[in-house]
Amino acid sequence: MTSAKAVVRFTANFETNLAQIADFWRAAGALHAYEQLLEALGDTVIDNLESHPRIGRRFFARTAHSLEVRQRLAALMQRHSSAEVREYLSGDYLLLYRVADDNSQTTVDLLAIRHHRQLSFDFEGFWQANRPEGD
Repeated sequence: MTSAKAVVRFTANFETNLAQIADFWRAAGALHAYEQLLEALGDTVIDNLESHPRIGRRFFARTAHSLEVRQRLAALMQRHSSAEVREYLSGDYLLLYRVADDNSQTTVDLLAIRHHRQLSFDFEGFWQANRPEGD
């Protein structure tokens, strides 16, 4: 007997993140990378989460080393107290998702996705925008 597959859903925030990733790759002149992401989501990630919804590492099991991170984790834990939040690595992307079991049905809500390059800072743009006139 096989168990029922989990239902995987995209949240509005996840869809916004996908649009930001598309903009990121478009600006870098590498829209094919975004198309590869969509293929990986459709061909691998969603299938894996449907079959193995708890495949990712527990997000709240991380050790917080700063006050700010502890506060943000506490707020997230309170917001998602009835479900597990997990992280899934797929290539250069980190996905956060929530797993909930209701009436023999498991639901996976994709919460967020980021490419590791999106986590960097635009120091040159920051300094140019904040430089006093005449410098």
